[in-house]
Amino acid sequence: MGKLEGGMKCVKYLLFVFNFIFWLMGSLVLAVGLWLRFDPETVSLLNGDGAPDTFFIGVYILIGAGSLVMLVGFFGCCGAVRESQCLLGSFFACLLIIFGAEVAAGVFGFLNKDKIIKDVQNFYTTTYDNNNNGTLITSYQKVLKCCGTKTSPCTDPPSDTTNCEVGIEEFFNSKLYIIGYVGIGIAGVMIIGMIFSMVLCCAIRNSREVI
Repeated sequence: MGKLEGGMKCVKYLLFVFNFIFWLMGSLVLAVGLWLRFDPETVSLLNGDGAPDTFFIGVYILIGAGSLVMLVGFFGCCGAVRESQCLLGSFFACLLIIFGAEVAAGVFGFLNKDKIIKDVQNFYTTTYDNNNNGTLITSYQKVLKCCGTKTSPCTDPPSDTTNCEVGIEEFFNSKLYIIGYVGIGIAGVMIIGMIFSMVLCCAIRNSREVI
């Protein structure tokens, strides 16, 4: 079996380092997903009967993607160390699939961001109209530091208190931006990984042809 030399040997170790970073980023995605799923503030807002589940569906996808990225990063490290065309080719294919799925999920999230927020706002206003002193309403007002709705504002609220529909929009926008920034970072790293894996795979093939 031909051995890599010179610049390609450097690419081999760069790919190994990249895959280790990729594995760490998968761990970060998994951690963010678990944080969003089990964050007491988020859970308290979406834990009632009839609460919209669109946000948590996105979070579950994030958790699954993070786990898959960690697994792919591990196999990428093995492929680089063993100079295996099969593992590197599989690594490239997995990256391409994950990249496509991430782009699709990002587009879906961007197009449905307003719907997610609107669903939560409708859930809150319906619950507020039925019982404005319930435990769930108290949780919303405590977490978001808000009170009432646009149509039914609180009487004599503190000066820094807004209505809860505005509070919901600001809260979920901040959560969705976190997901977006993490996704953009992962996508950039994946493009670099696909380039490295193809360069290394071609170099391994050429070195074997020479032998």
